[in-house]
Amino acid sequence: MLSPLTHDDPATVATYRLLARLGSGGMGTVYLARTPGGRTVALKTVHARLATDPAFRARFRLETDAARIIGARHGAAVVDADPLAETPWLATEYVLGPPLDDAVALGGPLPEPTVRALGAALAGALAQLHSSDVVHRDLKPSNVLVTAYGPKIIDFGIARAAGDDHLTRTGAAAGTPAYMSPEQASGEEHPPAGDVFALAGVLVFAATGHGPFGSGSPADLLYRVRYADPDLTGVPDPLLPLLTACLSKDPSARPTTATLAAHLHDGRGDFADHLPPLLLADIARRATDVWLPTPHRLPTPTASAVAETAPSGRGPLSRRRLLTTGTATLLATTATAGGLWTWLSSRDTTPTPGPTTTGPTAIPATTASDGAPKALWQGESLDREASIMPLTAGDVVGFAETVSLRVLDPQSGKKLWEDGMVMDPKQIATDGAFFYASNDPVDGTSALLIRTLAPRTGEEAARTIKLNGFEGSSFGTELITAAGGLLYAASRLGKNSDTLEEREKGWHLIAVDLRTGKEAWRQPYAWGNVRPWLGRVVGDRLLLGKNSDDLVSFNLQARDRRTGRRLWSKSLPLEDSQSFKPGQLIADDRHLYLGGDRLRALRLSDGGVAWEYGAGSAYGIPAVSDGLVFANEAGRGLVAVTADKGAEQWKEEASGRSLTVDLSSFPVVGTKYVYAPVRGGLSAVDRATHRSAWVFPAEAGRYVVDSSKTRIIGAGKSSVAAFPLA
Repeated sequence: MLSPLTHDDPATVATYRLLARLGSGGMGTVYLARTPGGRTVALKTVHARLATDPAFRARFRLETDAARIIGARHGAAVVDADPLAETPWLATEYVLGPPLDDAVALGGPLPEPTVRALGAALAGALAQLHSSDVVHRDLKPSNVLVTAYGPKIIDFGIARAAGDDHLTRTGAAAGTPAYMSPEQASGEEHPPAGDVFALAGVLVFAATGHGPFGSGSPADLLYRVRYADPDLTGVPDPLLPLLTACLSKDPSARPTTATLAAHLHDGRGDFADHLPPLLLADIARRATDVWLPTPHRLPTPTASAVAETAPSGRGPLSRRRLLTTGTATLLATTATAGGLWTWLSSRDTTPTPGPTTTGPTAIPATTASDGAPKALWQGESLDREASIMPLTAGDVVGFAETVSLRVLDPQSGKKLWEDGMVMDPKQIATDGAFFYASNDPVDGTSALLIRTLAPRTGEEAARTIKLNGFEGSSFGTELITAAGGLLYAASRLGKNSDTLEEREKGWHLIAVDLRTGKEAWRQPYAWGNVRPWLGRVVGDRLLLGKNSDDLVSFNLQARDRRTGRRLWSKSLPLEDSQSFKPGQLIADDRHLYLGGDRLRALRLSDGGVAWEYGAGSAYGIPAVSDGLVFANEAGRGLVAVTADKGAEQWKEEASGRSLTVDLSSFPVVGTKYVYAPVRGGLSAVDRATHRSAWVFPAEAGRYVVDSSKTRIIGAGKSSVAAFPLA
């Protein structure tokens, strides 16, 4: 799909004239372009702020090299590239064919002959790649383009030489959870056999319309990839033995690419002879569309740079891929480092119908047609994972993005500083006064290092804390929350070179005294795979929550924050709340409030149920303010009940517009409005009339209020924005 160039897109790159946008993501933008001689190409550029990162430039050079290795037969032929340019770019042939996921969406699962032809050709492509000691590491339906002459593999952004760990952080795993190999999901080396595992997953999807390990959060997917049997429902019987072997947890038990090709290839006809007529027609249409008049360039925005998005029916939990093993922790607000459990799907070439910006854009707070104030400013974010939860410290707001911690001034959107050592949301927490960052020593024996970062400068405000014996990498430590001079974390006794089996042992909840730099207490617990801890300190209690590995229950506990002694624990059923995942722990000084199949209030004193409301419906993450609990109710809208007894105060009245509520994010409570998350933005529900007055159009799904209590900061996949709070 072609989208217009934005006002700040260049007219040319090198000698290539840009015609339209093919898509944009966290790493860069892909354009439709033409050479002076009239050849049509796809031209990929890197975002400016990534171009200054030497490690990212090295990855981009490797991507270019890998694309050249696979060549024109099995990939998009490299036409030209300049990885050393001020803005690195790569020009490849424009492939005339849809991604495999689009092909399946167009006409349903592919017939067996098509799957066989597809698999044989892809096995040949991987064989060519592996013969040059390169592994792809991110083979998935969206990275396979189906042409009339055969499939082509694209997106070598995380490909690398087999056995080369130079560009891979310890304990990190790049890739897409639904199509990772078990070894990749464990943060281990991804061998050529790992690409075979991923290829089998792609073929299962092509034959059935679903992946071998289902859908859901990355935590769920990683667990299934490593331990569960694949779901091969719908796979044609003749393909079952071969695909089952490819999906073996043991890499040595998987067939080679040569064996795959031999068993899949039927030896008849050309590739196009195996394609369904509807898919062939779509390929022909795309060949024609390239030469149709291209979209116009969008004008410079005069008001909000946030494109209005019509609400539509989308379930609250859908999206995305995982960069680091075990990263299900998505940062929460203020003092909470365990955040929203939604995971939003995308890929680098997602079409972007509206304009984007390369830096903060000041936007006057004028009024839209429905009365919605415009965004105060909008800026670009690097959030391919759609996982950034804003964290406030002092008078700033921070985003633990996929390559760094970036801190902005919430008044202007200006970037104040950036820390490249924080590359995982699990590595950062705040107590509202400072940011705290964890990591492992670069060299030497493993240890847990904790840095205290000043909110406005990023400079270290205290001496680095070092706790020997613990593994401080993102694979071995998860910061949970901080308050009252103590930092709470889940960390394991061990080192980053431990085996997978060893990494499942030695886990402890710990508290670190930020004043003395000493360990205050430790309490052992049984490792729960990649389920993240949610944490919040209320008075003398540390409240902790964690989904069970089987998603049957949500387990809560309260501990004495000074000693770690467990005060109570409670398990709540999740079977009837599968559309809801706890996003953070919401509490006041008496109760802990939870959504799900009903609204619940648990007493902080003993964990007992204080009240329940609305059993049998579905409720989103609540918010509590002014003695009231606010939550979205599925199919209805915002509800308000009293915090002490759960008595209904009011329900949202119909406003005449169609709104789909979002259960995966929490409302923001203002003086005049309660801002309820809906598909497409925030709905401002008037506290007097109980009707939606207007909707902030935004792609954001995570929100926080700044320290001045005057603006809401919203984080989305590719942008951050500020809205006035009333």
